Amino acid sequence: MQSENRKEKKVKNDSFCVFVISHGRPGNVITLKTLKKAGYSGPCFIVCDNEDETVDQYRKKHGEEKVVVFDKMLYAEMVDSCDNFQDRRTTTHARNACFDIAKEKGFDFFLVLDDDYQSIYLLKESDKNTTDRPVENCLQTFQAVCKWLKNVEQIKSVCFMQTGDAIGGMKSVQKLFSRFPFLKRKAMNSFFCKTDRRFWFFSRLNEDVNTYLEGGKRGEVFLTIPDALIKQKQTQKTKGGMSEAYLANGTYVKSFYTVMICPSFAKVTITPAMSRLHHRIAWDNAIPKIINEDHRKP
Repeated sequence: MQSENRKEKKVKNDSFCVFVISHGRPGNVITLKTLKKAGYSGPCFIVCDNEDETVDQYRKKHGEEKVVVFDKMLYAEMVDSCDNFQDRRTTTHARNACFDIAKEKGFDFFLVLDDDYQSIYLLKESDKNTTDRPVENCLQTFQAVCKWLKNVEQIKSVCFMQTGDAIGGMKSVQKLFSRFPFLKRKAMNSFFCKTDRRFWFFSRLNEDVNTYLEGGKRGEVFLTIPDALIKQKQTQKTKGGMSEAYLANGTYVKSFYTVMICPSFAKVTITPAMSRLHHRIAWDNAIPKIINEDHRKP
């Protein structure tokens, strides 16, 4: 009996699922194919909102049991959209709903993904580009991240890098992170979360950036790990999802939400790498720094 209890406890502590948030793309949930290709066979759910006219198509194509629908207006009333446009085209509410869905279904950890990820890669010391080592057993990788998240209570969420962060391979990543160590504190797109360690996404656009910056300046820890990365479809090129909202508002408006949230260390500028308007963070001003005990005055 005691052995059975230990087994049940282990199953509960390791319970994990993946949520793929999607809207208006029932026939084009690319992330599902990517997860399958990467060897993931665990619990996975598509999270849709009740304002999506294609919900029935999601159920028909992917199965009733794999589609979870949440009340979008209910979650919209819980957080600040940072505007008065009454436009609910945002991933903010779906991300927030995932905490409650995970709790309701009994999962202790979960990963929130967008629906347009093409590949998942691991980086090693010898890798010279971002596509050297596609993941073959992503469940093992996911479990390792969750174990880390579980053991370090200060961490709110852990994310994978994006391909743009890893141009040149691991040596370039290490060099970049050594020059700009606070880049590790960014957290975008793929969020590993612990169900009982809740945080709230907010703002209609740029919600991932605004959430990790607002939390970061208060001492909450959001992290990007340099060992794994995701490749995503080019922004605004795939029909459905957030593409129409981004095209309607433009990158300047999207980036300016971050300036409104963090005017003391965020600005909108033209980035040399992308040659387009984008937010820019002064990381030295963004988050608290822990001073080494060696510098404590006697």
